[in-house]
Amino acid sequence: MISTKIGMGTFYGLKIWARIFSILNFIPYKIYGKKNIKKDQAYIYTSNHTSFLDIPGIVLAIPTQFRPLAKKELLKIPVFGLIARVVTIVVDRSSQESRKRSLKILKGILKDNVSILIFPEGTQNRSKEPLQPFYSGAFRMAIETGAPIMPMVVLNAGRLMPPGTISIKPGKIKVVFGEAIDCSNYSMDQVNELKDHVFQVMAKLLEDNKL
Repeated sequence: MISTKIGMGTFYGLKIWARIFSILNFIPYKIYGKKNIKKDQAYIYTSNHTSFLDIPGIVLAIPTQFRPLAKKELLKIPVFGLIARVVTIVVDRSSQESRKRSLKILKGILKDNVSILIFPEGTQNRSKEPLQPFYSGAFRMAIETGAPIMPMVVLNAGRLMPPGTISIKPGKIKVVFGEAIDCSNYSMDQVNELKDHVFQVMAKLLEDNKL
């Protein structure tokens, strides 16, 4: 049985780690739109993903406990892999059984009023496009559970630490929350409609908040 929540010491410890990481690497994380988050509401956070530097920013930005879905490859990354073992729900995307098990766990977490984080692109964006096409899992879950989606974007992380590298440059990173998206009126026949809507919202957040 996987606990829906992490210990409060671990929760605050992660925030302290993220703050220290930010200071030591001369990377200030600027957070916008935090007022859109209701602390008594569980969300499905959907974020773009361009770098491992997204992770400290997301930890600092989300004010309440949440559990991310992470691919198993993250476990191999120094430091980030250790954190992933403690706080994430790990999925082997090559295994249908693993995907089903992970989704079942995430649904249970939402029922316990704990938020989850999903990168709908599935992996780090190595293309020149602002966003890669989205997978449907997050949006099926939102419709099945009725949980609102909270779109968020991280900007400039990919420039400071490009995918596939361990070199970090100093510089500012922005984390921006949009407005919550009510999914209660969508049916399972409208998964693609919801997915496209969230894609457009996140694309606009990226365009409007360029550094």
